[in-house]
Amino acid sequence: MAKESSFDVVSTVDMQEVDNAYGQAKREIAQRYDLKDSGAEITLDKGGRKLTVAAPAEFVAKQVIDVIGSKLIKRGVDLSAVKWGDIVPAAGQSVRRTAEIIEGIDKETASKISKDIRGTKLKCKVTIEGDKLRVSSASRDTLQEVIAFLKGQDYGQPLQYVNYR
Repeated sequence: MAKESSFDVVSTVDMQEVDNAYGQAKREIAQRYDLKDSGAEITLDKGGRKLTVAAPAEFVAKQVIDVIGSKLIKRGVDLSAVKWGDIVPAAGQSVRRTAEIIEGIDKETASKISKDIRGTKLKCKVTIEGDKLRVSSASRDTLQEVIAFLKGQDYGQPLQYVNYR
């Protein structure tokens, strides 16, 4: 019997790159003439994996989110890993908006990915292992087809394909 090949489907975010983007955005907000004295600020909770934007108005909050988004893109962080919540009124006229940085594949998404792969009718086996999926097959070509199929799908978060052997 031929040796089985496999790869893992994971969803990870490099928090160091998020921290770097946060620092760059904070500096840009402090220097930009339209945001300098506006009272807008960004905070990063690395442990809780949350970004918080506080601003005096909704328009300013959107500008700050655009700044942090552009810095994340430049640092190679996929924006689909950052889920922004609703704008919440804060003290006075100010507003606050929180974003959660998603890492790992939840059970619902994992089962949807698994179902989609099985729906392709390719000869492969998909197992869910915690917050990742392992796809295995006797044929490496089949695994390449699965990766190509998954790259064409949108599951609301970035996917990486690791441990290909």
